[in-house]
Amino acid sequence: MLNVTRSSIDPKVISRLAAVPLNPRFAMQGTVSGKHASPHRGSSVEFAEYRKYVPGDDIRRLDWRAFGRTDRYYVKEFEADTNLRLCVVLDTSGSMGFASKGMPTKIDYARRIAATLGYLAAQQGDAVGLTTVAQKIIQNIPAKRSAAHLKLILDTLEKAKPQGETLLPTILDELAETLRQRALIVIVSDFFVATDELKRCFEHLRFRKHDVAAFHLLDPQEIEFAFGRPVRFVDMEGNTSVFVEPTEIADRYQKALNNYLAAMQKIVLETGLDYQRVQTSESYEHPLMRFLVGRTRARGVR
Repeated sequence: MLNVTRSSIDPKVISRLAAVPLNPRFAMQGTVSGKHASPHRGSSVEFAEYRKYVPGDDIRRLDWRAFGRTDRYYVKEFEADTNLRLCVVLDTSGSMGFASKGMPTKIDYARRIAATLGYLAAQQGDAVGLTTVAQKIIQNIPAKRSAAHLKLILDTLEKAKPQGETLLPTILDELAETLRQRALIVIVSDFFVATDELKRCFEHLRFRKHDVAAFHLLDPQEIEFAFGRPVRFVDMEGNTSVFVEPTEIADRYQKALNNYLAAMQKIVLETGLDYQRVQTSESYEHPLMRFLVGRTRARGVR
């Protein structure tokens, strides 16, 4: 076990989760030898597929037998063992500071998810990066492999504070364009943004061949809307508030919530997103275990 201690890291949880490897669902690209499939040639290779030659390809990889059969140039693609590149995207907008009585704030819960995933990836020799976002990118730490780098990421997570509005879809589009190598991108957020914008940015990330996963955090109060008396609701991402009688809007709220969650589920089906909906009343270990086990079962799927 790596010699790193932080409040967001529970050694007992790490020990239990480490029994299940963190696997990518698709072939990765990396710069060092590791245990994950990559489309690049390496020290341990396995033929993957042919593709048409394009200018700039290494002519040593041309298949002359295929040329003899088809009179066209084809290049052999191989899979090699390489390292996974984990990029965690943490939503630090104002709504992530919400917590009902007795519950952790969504940002605290998200810290534990992000820190534990980063630790597990680093422990198995993979590169880890972190991007914290709200109205813009707050911190962007590229993926690297070292204990010192992991400590930097954990320190950044500890200092992350929820504030301001969120422009998560815009930032995810930006990451899709700037991340040059395939990565496992794990987004931890309450996803309080327009679902059509989410679908578009998830499709953009998948188009760029990234393996995209999401932990969708919701406080129990956001699900149940169990307010028994008039209450003032404050927009945590703005400066407005409204005083309402909960019983007068409960039905409309529940209908809107159900429509929103149904739209999210449709996005999951249409984009192939690896999705975990999580209530913050649940131990963070449980959704992480579901996530890891699900990837073990899906390994080898292209």
